[in-house]
This record gives sequence, C-alpha cells and structure tokens, in this order.
Amino acid sequence: MKVIVFDLGGTLMQYVGMPHSWVEFYAQGFEAVCRKFDCHMTQDEIARSIQCLTEMNPRVNYREEEYLPEEMFAKAMAHWPEKLPVEECVQVFWDGLELRAELYPDTISILRDLKEKGYKIAALTDLPSGFPDEFFRQDIAELMGYFDYYVSSAISGVRKPNDGGLRMIADKFGVPVTELILVGDEEKDFRTAERAGCRFVRIDRSGTSEGSIRSLEELLEII
Repeated sequence: MKVIVFDLGGTLMQYVGMPHSWVEFYAQGFEAVCRKFDCHMTQDEIARSIQCLTEMNPRVNYREEEYLPEEMFAKAMAHWPEKLPVEECVQVFWDGLELRAELYPDTISILRDLKEKGYKIAALTDLPSGFPDEFFRQDIAELMGYFDYYVSSAISGVRKPNDGGLRMIADKFGVPVTELILVGDEEKDFRTAERAGCRFVRIDRSGTSEGSIRSLEELLEII
C-alpha cells in the first residue's frame, strides 16, 4: 500500500495574510471577546492575557505536547474579574481574527491524481496554538473528502517534530512508518520524517530551497 502524508498549512492551504506565529493578532481576538461580553478590561489586563497565550505558543516556547484550547484560554483569562464561558470565548476570539482559509491552486488536482493512481492519502497537521480542531476542519471542509485519514495535533496529542502522528497513520494503514512519504514545507516537517525514518518531500513555492519542489504537480514526477 502506498501512503502519502500531507502537512496542511503552507503545503495544501494557507490562512491568507497570516504568518507562522499568530501572536501579533491575539489582541484583536481578546478585543472581540471584550465587545461580545461587554467587558471593560484595561490594556494591561489584556496584555497579561496576550502574554499568557504567547508563552504557551510552541512557535515561541518549544513544546511537542499539545494543549487543549479551553485549558489555554481558561489560564489566559483567569485574572479577568468576570468569569466568562470559556468555550464561547474561544469561539468569539477566533471569529474576531476573521481568518480566511484558501487552498493552493494545485491542491485539489494533485489529490485527485493521487487517488486515481491508487495512493492512500493522509493529513498530518499541527493546529495553530489554541485553535480548536473542529474550527480548522470546518475551514478545510473541501479537502476532508480526499483524506483517507486525518490526524491533527489535537488527535495525536503531540506536535511535530514528534513522530507520533506519523506512527498513528502507519498503524492505521498497517504499513511500516518507514514506508510513508511526508510532504511538507517546514523544517519541523523534515525533522518529523527524519525521526520516523521515512521519506520527506519539501515543497517551497518560492523556489529558494535547494532540492525542493515548487508545485504539487512536481510530486507526481518523483514519487
């Protein structure tokens, strides 16, 4: 059985205008929460919440363990004088960022081609820090039907470069993890494949990384 595993953000899709770390947008999210619940928080109080979320962001402080969004926001808002419904706050926070998910133009065509050639397709993605899995799956609903198996950091409980997600995928399909092919755009994707001992294909749409592919169409030529 031939199994190709795709990273998602930066590989098959992107959130338009968003960098790898979303820390600079946290203020916008907390301001949306304040408006929704008519909370009169000072800038210092909001800054304290921002700092707390920032400290839990793996792009800032390295971690491989995944945290639940509700736990993160409960901690970040623990000093707020009014105790608000945390799950609703999470929803309002992310709605406040007005995220726009966009598939790359070559995404659907490559997934269709791989399916026609008999490949099994899996997704392995690290969720943005504090971002609920169900929100992300809604944003990539167009892709979900192409995946034979979807593993997020919320499902595996670990973040890349921990290879636990790859091992879940290998177990799902009953193949050695070393036989998987991981396609991704970041160094942590490479390190994940390296830990698992499987093949890695880097995509760099800018064309500046030596040995990488510039588009997903090139994948068919090398696998």
